[in-house]
Amino acid sequence: MKAIVYRDNGGPDVLQLVERDLTAPGADEAGTAAEFTVVPADQAVPLPDGVSFDVGASLGVPALTAHRALTVAEDGPRRLHPGALDGKVVLAAGGAGAVGHAVIQLARWAGATVIGTVSGPEKAKLAAAAGAHHTINYRQGDPAAAIRAIAPDGVDIVAEVALGANLNLDLAVLRARGTIATYANEGGRAVELNVGQNMVLNTRLQFLVLYTAGPQARAAAVEDVAAAVRDGALPVGEEHGLPLLRFPLHRTADAHRAVEASVVGKVLVDVTP
Repeated sequence: MKAIVYRDNGGPDVLQLVERDLTAPGADEAGTAAEFTVVPADQAVPLPDGVSFDVGASLGVPALTAHRALTVAEDGPRRLHPGALDGKVVLAAGGAGAVGHAVIQLARWAGATVIGTVSGPEKAKLAAAAGAHHTINYRQGDPAAAIRAIAPDGVDIVAEVALGANLNLDLAVLRARGTIATYANEGGRAVELNVGQNMVLNTRLQFLVLYTAGPQARAAAVEDVAAAVRDGALPVGEEHGLPLLRFPLHRTADAHRAVEASVVGKVLVDVTP
């Protein structure tokens, strides 16, 4: 299992990508699977009344990453709220993934027209259930033409999960001064930039990871995501585009394996029977 470790606050130099063995539940008292834990007060965000632990457990990194992706555009908002993205077009690459799902929900809540790219009809149903106005199967036909038919002036923000594989499509549909916010590179394909094309577009290519985004950006994301939760904008479950796959606490290792196998939906661990 790959893990990002950071032992102190600071810049990217504090991060280290390491290989970790999956330990048996209970074998490491300093592990991350426990019924109770202690965290700094500013990281313990109260759930609004009536909001389930399933929703709370499904937010975290995916929702905050989605917020960051939607707030880094040159002429876009730095905070999200209803109306913040009015008139904008957002493309959520991998609209059935955990971050893609959150991008769709937050962008829809903030007023954007939302397009989700998917690999097949079942994932298209999930992206639509999350709130995408349009879904495009990138494996069929001419996805760039299909997106341009929806957004003839181009897409304002692309939230990208597989930059190497999708960059050509992203650039084909991006408007001038548009932003590609990339939080992963699924598939590991090398990224090759056509400098001239990006100069003409004035492309903003924004890489992001929460750990080095800075405390102000993280605090803003927490506040805005909490507001969206209060508004009922981030529901979970298959009927809302994010199936839940549950494991009991003693099967935490199986939960990690399910994540590594790229199951569709959100993997949750029930810490109480």
